[in-house]
Amino acid sequence: MAQEADTSYLPNAATTLLRSPSKKKLTIGTYAQIDYNQQFGDSLKHNGNLDVHRLVLLFAYRFSSKVGFVTEVELEHVKEVFVEQAFLVYKANSWLNLKGGLLLIPMGIINEYHEPTTFLGVERPNVDKYIVPTTWREIGIGASGNINSVSIAYQIYMVNGFLGYDGKGRFRGVDGYRKGRQKGAESILTTPGLSAKIDYYGILGLKIGLAGYFGKSESTAYDGINKNNDNALSTADSSIINIVMMGFDARYRYKNIFARGEFIYSSNKNTGAYNTFTGKDLGSVLMGYYLEFGYNFWGLIAKNNKHNFIPFIRYEYYNTQKKVFSQSIYNPVFNRTSITAGISFKIVEGAVFKADYQLFSNASDQFGNVNMLNIGIGIWF
Repeated sequence: MAQEADTSYLPNAATTLLRSPSKKKLTIGTYAQIDYNQQFGDSLKHNGNLDVHRLVLLFAYRFSSKVGFVTEVELEHVKEVFVEQAFLVYKANSWLNLKGGLLLIPMGIINEYHEPTTFLGVERPNVDKYIVPTTWREIGIGASGNINSVSIAYQIYMVNGFLGYDGKGRFRGVDGYRKGRQKGAESILTTPGLSAKIDYYGILGLKIGLAGYFGKSESTAYDGINKNNDNALSTADSSIINIVMMGFDARYRYKNIFARGEFIYSSNKNTGAYNTFTGKDLGSVLMGYYLEFGYNFWGLIAKNNKHNFIPFIRYEYYNTQKKVFSQSIYNPVFNRTSITAGISFKIVEGAVFKADYQLFSNASDQFGNVNMLNIGIGIWF
């Protein structure tokens, strides 16, 4: 039997808007993450780092029962300001929401559900930092909705792509596409891309997602060149990467058991020409996955869900040079694993204290392991 519609498959800001009472036009909320990070594990002494990592302000306005606007304004490290989402939504019915604006790309789990009270661990998983890369948002239009009869939620958007070249190459072996996120800031468009995701929620406690992104990177090299100049066009073509990214994720929660996993595989074409043209070292395949398990011990001593005390462990593998066009650019440092173990204590709904210890390693013989102690608090309302 199909479950009822699960609106959590909409981006969280949209969920807040659509769930708010029909008479309530303005919704204001926030989430914040404050961290302490201390590196260990090598022969050097390291200072600890204290940081208001992010403070995000949410504003959602309902023009009518069907039309609303959602935006999130993010302050990172106290000194940087970004717009994380900004879109207009028209709710035609339960299975069709039309959207336009700055949209989160539905890839994996964390890119849409990145509020600190929604994930275990002080920091977001590294797969979602180096492979996806979170928080990935671009300007576009599309649709989303729930088809309750088959327990399916879907999202499909046409968006601008990563900026791969703006006088210099922005893609790198160390962090893949991360420097190419345009974030809606004077974005350029050479060729639009397609982003889509399907989620299945027909089994109690289990949510399964399959996502895809298909597009070409954007480039300023085409701007102002003669359409009949084959040599100039060929040179500009060298600044473009064809990207196909696929993602699979699963979340399971039954009584006191928490489990989730994610697998992301991204294939790039034209990396040989791109790396030669830009002098960069982008891999032709990026891949990563993680598995995470936790158990709420608070549930053993109390029969309420106001608090959670969850020890957890997460294993990650992520390689931004899983395959390379030429072995001359291969760097084993980018073949990485990490193990994170810690606790997440949800004091009340919307407020959490976290602490964990991370063991990092890579395939290089030159660089040893690094360990990190992380302590943080998170809020969301």
